[in-house]
Amino acid sequence: MKNNRFLFLGLSLFLLSCGGSVLVIKNCDEKTPTPKLSAQNTFILSEYSKEKRYGTEKEYPINVFYGSAKNDSINVLRFLNALVGPHGETLAYTKVKSCCPFTSKHSEMGVGLLEQYEVRWENQKKPLLLYFNNYEKGPLLVPVGLRLK
Repeated sequence: MKNNRFLFLGLSLFLLSCGGSVLVIKNCDEKTPTPKLSAQNTFILSEYSKEKRYGTEKEYPINVFYGSAKNDSINVLRFLNALVGPHGETLAYTKVKSCCPFTSKHSEMGVGLLEQYEVRWENQKKPLLLYFNNYEKGPLLVPVGLRLK
């Protein structure tokens, strides 16, 4: 019981330090079917997003929760490794930070964080910043400006 109080206190302080507001994710869908995996262990994607906000804005992250939030990076990698740049370029990516707390029933603490990745390819003018949600499900789409491998 004592540990729960410390956890709650720590979480409360964290939320207050982030401006006191909790993000609302607008593109979750628990009924989304689990995507299939390719022989290369990437998600098999088939649809492209028409919405420029998809993945690039905190409220519309790429929702990659398929299995467990404890192994949070594997589904981001399964997603990114299925993509190439606008002209077929190989992507390079780096995790930038965790940010943007939101409520989640899939988290032991009741709060999840988004993961922000910087995505780059050859001859790119400005890196693409994408937000990933490891706690919720939603349709997996190819973000505007990228293509399927």
